[in-house]
Amino acid sequence: MEQFLHIRVLLGIVLGLAITTLLKGLARFVQHPGRERVYWVHIGWALSMFTLLAHFWWWEFRLVHLSQWSFVSFAFLILYVVVLFLLCTLLFPDDIGDYEGWRDYFLSRRGWFFGIMALSYVIDFGDTLIKGRRYFEAFGLEYPLRNLAYVALCLIAMRTRSERFHKGFVVASLLYQLSWIYRLYDFVE
Repeated sequence: MEQFLHIRVLLGIVLGLAITTLLKGLARFVQHPGRERVYWVHIGWALSMFTLLAHFWWWEFRLVHLSQWSFVSFAFLILYVVVLFLLCTLLFPDDIGDYEGWRDYFLSRRGWFFGIMALSYVIDFGDTLIKGRRYFEAFGLEYPLRNLAYVALCLIAMRTRSERFHKGFVVASLLYQLSWIYRLYDFVE
């Protein structure tokens, strides 16, 4: 239990930086509404990332049941949260002066964003396995299919500039995430 609390502090710091990056980025549009034109697909992914980060925090609560810790498990979790942080920094860089606006920025960085997002869903398999094979199997077939579908959709999103695809992907992703979280975690055991 003491090890978990120690590990949770570092995870919380990096997770807090990720959430701060998102909130500061979103606040820019409120602070200076006329300065930068909002691209709603970009905002949708920011909201999706916020949901994913909240889900990650809740998901990691299960680590309290892990009795044996190794440095490899610890390093793996740090890698995972750093990947999530990188996604947030890609959504809200320090400066977009080299781009024509948020739409241009997002579409030009989509390879990095969706590539790293695909990686996060692969890493998620390991994160779930750290909690035990029984825990992993308790999610049934939906969990691996969900992650594989996200990886496939991210690979498509890396390659296409199709507005229709990107709009559909962000809306479907956010709705599915909310459904997944509600169905799995609307209670505490």
